[in-house]
Amino acid sequence: MSKAILSSFVEGAPPGELTDVIADIKALTISTPSAVKDLGPAFQKYNEEQFVTVKLPGSSQQVIISSHSSLGDGRYYDVESSSSFAFDHTTQKASAVQSHVVEGSQADLVKSTLKSISTYVKEHFPNAASGVYPIEDDSKIAIVIVSNKYSPNNFWNGRWRSLYIFDPSTSALEGSVKVDVHYYEDGNVRLLTNKPVAATVSSGTGAGIAKEIAAAERKYQEELNRGFTNLSEGAFKGLRRQLPVTRQKIEWDKVASYRLGQDIGGGSSRR
Repeated sequence: MSKAILSSFVEGAPPGELTDVIADIKALTISTPSAVKDLGPAFQKYNEEQFVTVKLPGSSQQVIISSHSSLGDGRYYDVESSSSFAFDHTTQKASAVQSHVVEGSQADLVKSTLKSISTYVKEHFPNAASGVYPIEDDSKIAIVIVSNKYSPNNFWNGRWRSLYIFDPSTSALEGSVKVDVHYYEDGNVRLLTNKPVAATVSSGTGAGIAKEIAAAERKYQEELNRGFTNLSEGAFKGLRRQLPVTRQKIEWDKVASYRLGQDIGGGSSRR
């Protein structure tokens, strides 16, 4: 099996299910033990794009893996804990924690935005993490939010991802919200959404940025709720009859005595 095909398996792994995908890849490539080791770039792309979270050694805090927090050579940093760390993209484990303090012209805006975003995230998301990073030679900042909800015992997992870029020179805030939910009991159903967001931050402060993000995400969540209601009342309901053609509920305790053609179908039975 080609490396490109195996990489596509990794990059398409649903939230919280990368370990299962790796196990399947090992089973498919049992004659090529080095196959998983060769997929390092695919694992890195997946972890960075999915905003995978990891706990630093000795800490209960979840920090985010993303291209915006990358220092190169497999190391990443976290503003809130003022630390950098090595990250193994295959095992999704962090190690070798060191001190790392954010400096530069956007340092104060990064810290104030992180404070406001952290408050918003704690109030509105379960199992969530957030990060704010200076990017593009310290000319802009990136705001990242990720919330994971895993319920494998009930055959579903989900992830909410937000990424915004704020330009202090224009007060423009642009980004997107992505929702990925996988339900796999007796089949596979997957919801994938990508909602673009564009706004102008009037105050240009961390609190102002958080306010615009909160408003945009609240609006999108309301859109999702309406969409699910419409699906439930419309398309999903249209997939099957609520009642048999007789318009009467079946009395299941008497089902053994029904004559299929006449009693259930409503027609005359032929002998």
